[in-house]
Amino acid sequence: MVSDDPKAKEVEMRHVVRKALLGGVILIGVQLGIPIPPAQAAGKYAVILQAGKESHEGMARAVHAFLYAKELKEHGHAVVLIFDGAGTEWAEELSNPESQSKLRPMYEQLKQAGIVEIVCDFCAGAFAVKERLAQRQVPMTAEFAGHPSIAKWVDEGYELVVL
Repeated sequence: MVSDDPKAKEVEMRHVVRKALLGGVILIGVQLGIPIPPAQAAGKYAVILQAGKESHEGMARAVHAFLYAKELKEHGHAVVLIFDGAGTEWAEELSNPESQSKLRPMYEQLKQAGIVEIVCDFCAGAFAVKERLAQRQVPMTAEFAGHPSIAKWVDEGYELVVL
């Protein structure tokens, strides 16, 4: 793009210089044997839902936990959805085949997409949903002091998204 406007010329020149510098950095990296990661490298994410059902805010957090998990999965990332704390109430609600929750269709899409689901054993008891989850044969995890191990997921390269 050629322009007579001095401001536009300056912006265009900055863009050209940035591209040249980036190319030089990449070239030096290649010459030094530094691997260049692919632009779309798949990541690993553990989405942790701790918000309960008692408020409008809890509903919003649950919706966004599901949206984030779905979008990340659709972009090829590994995704784990952990129901922790008051979030175990959502696990109980959504595992109920008779649930009329507006979130149930989203939850079913996540399950069909193969997103791994983990429910905290300790918190399910603390929030009085453990018995119903057990009746529905929803597995609960108690790897670290009765809770899912967060260190395990971090050690495996997962980034944590807590809602």
